[in-house]
Amino acid sequence: MIDTVFTVLSNSPIAQNTFEMVLSGDTEGIRPGQFVNLKLPGYYLRRPISVCDHGPGSLTLVYKVVGHGTELMASLEKGAALDALTGLGNGYDTSLPGEKPLLIGGGAGVPPLYALAKKLLAEGKRPAAILGFNTKSEVFYEDKFRALGLETFVATADGSYGIRGFVTDAMDVEYTYFYTCGPEPMLKAVYEKSRTSGQFSFEERMGCGFGACMGCTCKTKTGYKRVCKDGPVLTKEEIVW
Repeated sequence: MIDTVFTVLSNSPIAQNTFEMVLSGDTEGIRPGQFVNLKLPGYYLRRPISVCDHGPGSLTLVYKVVGHGTELMASLEKGAALDALTGLGNGYDTSLPGEKPLLIGGGAGVPPLYALAKKLLAEGKRPAAILGFNTKSEVFYEDKFRALGLETFVATADGSYGIRGFVTDAMDVEYTYFYTCGPEPMLKAVYEKSRTSGQFSFEERMGCGFGACMGCTCKTKTGYKRVCKDGPVLTKEEIVW
């Protein structure tokens, strides 16, 4: 865990209630599937935001405005300073079998899969992606996944764009392993439909973000784990619904 100060380079809407923020600062050691915990002026608890992309000195966050904290984030302008804890969570493990992994994201669960896709490609794997949203106005990053060369499917619950239905309605494709992130009902549906092993990134309310407060503890087949410290990524084999 590193406490560092980032500077906002850009912060703009990319879909309905969804913003992309690009920051400059120390990104050493950040891995796909990890998150940062942002300290916002006027708020005691930090806001955990998943890492969408990162490079030398650059960090990209994609977040949805759902409350007062993210409303404040959306108002931040270029040059603003943000204190952040980085390197949080265990992230995705790409060393496991699977030359054709499937990435399955729902809404705010899509961003962490983008950095993961880049890492899998760099390792010589051939991932595909399924992105799920409620409606067409909420769709984002489809073009970015396609630009990486991924076969990309988009599902909308109301049928206004792409496949009508949920991410599970697009899962009848060939894959050897899967990685997924999204709201818990979606994760459970993916669990029930999946045909292989895989990794699930869970969303949870967090107090500290680094395992001290025990507020995000969940039960697994191997005992109790803290989503912020031992997760947010859990394997299919250890999950208890």
